[in-house]
Amino acid sequence: MTCKKTIIILSLSLFSCASRAEISENRLFSGLTDSAKYFLLPPSGIENSMDMFQRISAFYGGRDYILNAWVKADETGLDMTLLNEMGTNMGNLSYRNGAVTFSSAVFPQSIKPEYIVADFQLCFYNALLLRPALEDCGLTLETTGNGRRILSGEKVIIEIEKNSKSVRFVNNLRGYSYILEGEFH
Repeated sequence: MTCKKTIIILSLSLFSCASRAEISENRLFSGLTDSAKYFLLPPSGIENSMDMFQRISAFYGGRDYILNAWVKADETGLDMTLLNEMGTNMGNLSYRNGAVTFSSAVFPQSIKPEYIVADFQLCFYNALLLRPALEDCGLTLETTGNGRRILSGEKVIIEIEKNSKSVRFVNNLRGYSYILEGEFH
């Protein structure tokens, strides 16, 4: 499989969902389930600012994928530069001033960057802000030590485990998972 095909499969599997992100009431959202619209929180909800390299090891459809990213996130916004194993820029994402932009000559234009931002927020935003935002769309957030679980009724749809060196994200509903490696606080 060529590098470009691998990148496209990775991007589709990691960052897309069955439902489509759209702007509703001038607010960006991600469909965490087919009926639950999670409205993105402002950048000020981040627990700890970061400006770091991250290695992404993803699993989808029985295959493993590797991707790198430079992530800068603070109370003013989120910026990601996605890199291949050779360090070549494959795309840029920005979430600032209520807008999400994503540009890439490699990834398909059909990628909805709201899904990437939503996953990021579920991992790194303050649980006190996430809980009511998830309740507003009919989901429940459970926190335990270094873990988070998002439930739809009794069903666990997303599991997150964090420590100082890695974050493990499992989307049971959409069938993908990844591990972020970096220097997390």
